[in-house]
Amino acid sequence: MAFKENDKAIYLQIADGICDGILTGTHLPGSRILSVREYASRMEVNANTVMRSYDYLERRGIIFNRRGIGFFIADDAAGTIRDERRESFFNGEADSFFHRMMTLGITPSEISTLYTEYLNNNQKK
Repeated sequence: MAFKENDKAIYLQIADGICDGILTGTHLPGSRILSVREYASRMEVNANTVMRSYDYLERRGIIFNRRGIGFFIADDAAGTIRDERRESFFNGEADSFFHRMMTLGITPSEISTLYTEYLNNNQKK
């Protein structure tokens, strides 16, 4: 995972990556995820950074810990993530997106066409 040079902390970028994996089916409900040390080694970050990510995800109910066994994906993790991301989109990102559409003269029908093409191209994968 390549970290982005932005204002978002690395532990949040790691958490987002895990959430993306849940939404795409890479991490299935009830499945075990890498240990903190394994994940830190794979990502080449400090184990404390990964632990912070796992704590963050655990507080949100996306993963849970079975003492001595490891961390697992919660059964309703995908729904929780989707709900949170939809709320974030509608309460912040959508305004910026619509403003940009307006200033560039992009019509809703153009977006609809692009979105339909995107869906068609990505459902084949």
